[in-house]
Amino acid sequence: MVPSPATSYTGRFAPSPTGPLHFGSLATAVASYLDARHHEGRWLVRMEDIDPPREMSGAADRILQQLEAHGLYWDDAVLYQSQRSEAYQEVLQQLLEQEIVYPCHCSRQQLKERGGLHLHRCSHHGDTGGPHALRLGVTEQSEIGFEDIFQGKQQQHIKQTVGDFVLLRKDGLFAYQLAVVVDDAFQQISHIIRGSDLLNSTARQIYLQQVLGFSQPLYGHLPVAVDLQGHKLSKQNLAKAVDEHSPTLNLWTALQWLKLTPPEELRHATPEQLLAWGVNHWQREAIPHLMLQPAPIF
Repeated sequence: MVPSPATSYTGRFAPSPTGPLHFGSLATAVASYLDARHHEGRWLVRMEDIDPPREMSGAADRILQQLEAHGLYWDDAVLYQSQRSEAYQEVLQQLLEQEIVYPCHCSRQQLKERGGLHLHRCSHHGDTGGPHALRLGVTEQSEIGFEDIFQGKQQQHIKQTVGDFVLLRKDGLFAYQLAVVVDDAFQQISHIIRGSDLLNSTARQIYLQQVLGFSQPLYGHLPVAVDLQGHKLSKQNLAKAVDEHSPTLNLWTALQWLKLTPPEELRHATPEQLLAWGVNHWQREAIPHLMLQPAPIF
């Protein structure tokens, strides 16, 4: 089901189509692209469209248009998670047969009463039918450590801090943790550059990779762009969409936010020229060890 592990650099940008790209998501795309191209690697785009209730009509196409307008051209076809259900179901079935995934009927209130943690298999009396989630039974030996490219050494004991986590939601939708692990393996992703809002979920993904026998990518988590009030730029916070008609200004600003300083003569360059400069001058060590970083005001 999964190709042999990658022997060279393959990176990816994986937006959710909940709205068009804002500055924070553009900066993440730029960093992911620069890191891949600087290391002479491939750069893929994956559309993480597995949560229809949260998605905005037309957002997926708009995101791809925004990337192209900024000269961020990807290798190979875009992978849409909405077309990958069979692959996710195959992995779920494998885990069910190994009896390490179990049904969970617990309500949010029941989880709240346990401090938000689900630490053991559900015990039911009587009928166990009806809507239920599928959780991965995490062992006590679930201490996961990894070296983040930007944030340094990370450590998390999943059983104690997260508990048994959901792979299939009660509404029948596949959970992010399952889909991202299956698709990173399928696409042979070797490096993942993304926002630090996803740092807390990385240990769960590594744990699931180990359970499934998949290769572990290298991870690098960038600061999250926030507004003046310290709120993450997002559709929910009405973050302004990136204007495709001013790509050079947007890229120039993103490079500076990533602590690169392009020369003045490139201020009016084409996106391709500005990105070429960025590829040559990309410095991982310049990225600040921050979880949050204010976005510029346009």
